[in-house]
Amino acid sequence: MPLLSPLHLTITAAIALAAIVLSLLTRTRRISRKATRLTLGIGLAANEFIWWWFRYSHEGVHLTNLPLQLCDLTVWLSVAACLTLAPGVVEFAYFAGLAGAGMAVITPDLWSPWPSYPAIYFFLGHGGIVVAVCVLVFGRVAALRPGAVWRAFAWLLAYAAALGIFDKVTGADYMFLCRKPKNASLLDALGPWPMYLLAGAAVALGLFWLLWLPARTASRKSLN
Repeated sequence: MPLLSPLHLTITAAIALAAIVLSLLTRTRRISRKATRLTLGIGLAANEFIWWWFRYSHEGVHLTNLPLQLCDLTVWLSVAACLTLAPGVVEFAYFAGLAGAGMAVITPDLWSPWPSYPAIYFFLGHGGIVVAVCVLVFGRVAALRPGAVWRAFAWLLAYAAALGIFDKVTGADYMFLCRKPKNASLLDALGPWPMYLLAGAAVALGLFWLLWLPARTASRKSLN
């Protein structure tokens, strides 16, 4: 799928629209907050299990295709956030999920042509994260606590450090810590390795702060 093609823009717009509409419906209590978050959480988990069955039945399990990418982590954190509303889980799922999955939707790294199942799964999984975390925060289902940005960023750095060690030992490239993706991405503008890692961390922190601005207002109102 060409980047920013009509199809890509249509899918991206549909994900954004779903996030906005469901957040508004949940915020105004036109639909049940509990039923909505549980449906999103269970739906995300079911989608992921189906993908695992499809992928590993075709590829087998190898050190280089384990579900360890950031979006693999955030999809399960989004599931846990929807099911439990645990504050720390909601925080990390919101910041890392919306920044990571949102960027993935905008600059998709597809390994299979549209409309194959892997390509459809890619947008269902990443789009599902975006919709779920938006509903939790902007639908005023869960509030973000003061200091959420720094806590989420610290967890992101800790996960990246652990994954970097794993990449070094196994020769994998989870989170693109060793090599940039083949398709166009934001990393292309951040310089060569390893400079793009530092620049990427700075961009991530900047994105977290930008995401905090609208979330701060939503969180204050959800506590009232």
